[in-house]
Amino acid sequence: MTRTDRPTLAFDQFTVLTFDVVGTLIDFEAGLTAGVAAIATRSGVGVPPEQALALYGAARRDPEAGPFPDDVGRAYGAVARHFGLPDTEVEQGEMVEAVASAPPFDDSVAALRRLAARYRLVAMTNAQRWAFDRYDRALGNPFWLGFTATETGTEKPDPAYFEHVLARLAADGVRKEQVLHVAQSQYHDIGVAHDLGLTTCWVERRHGRPGYGGTIAPGQFTAPDLHVLSLAELADAVDRAVAARDV
Repeated sequence: MTRTDRPTLAFDQFTVLTFDVVGTLIDFEAGLTAGVAAIATRSGVGVPPEQALALYGAARRDPEAGPFPDDVGRAYGAVARHFGLPDTEVEQGEMVEAVASAPPFDDSVAALRRLAARYRLVAMTNAQRWAFDRYDRALGNPFWLGFTATETGTEKPDPAYFEHVLARLAADGVRKEQVLHVAQSQYHDIGVAHDLGLTTCWVERRHGRPGYGGTIAPGQFTAPDLHVLSLAELADAVDRAVAARDV
């Protein structure tokens, strides 16, 4: 996809970076496809990873979808039906665990460490608290604050989720203009954050691959304020801006 960011972004205006976690920092698609592949191998069935991801993403759009990652077991049912895989409590539990233990992207830990040297980092995830705690440890516990569906009582893209976080930040003296929201999901994050007046950084983790994979597809694309292909690229951009300022 063609780059959609502005030529420059005034990184000095920000004091807080808010992050989507699952899909932006944690490679949940790797966990999901590994879980499906393990079940498929035992069953002697071939499952193309991108098809599994698309079926999962469509199942997560269901209005009856439950909290993540527990709902992965239910959503796996769509994959199982399509490919004729077993779908018992055993496989469902296996899939929840596969996603709950999904690894960070290769650049996440180092890039977060670099960014944390300059900003306060805040996690905003639709995962339940128990799963976020695991992700947080895997990422090196980089966050000043962490918000989950457990505390907010809702999930992105509900604006109420963002308002909950912004109210908490405001109580600490952080204005909306001081926040850069960093996320890969157009559906869950970039569109609603833009509408609420936040500056946005879209991390296009699926660059070079078609479609939205395991993430729900947005009704329309929202141009971000900054468009990067990795978290390392964002950290590099911040370092360059600081170096130019200090010259």
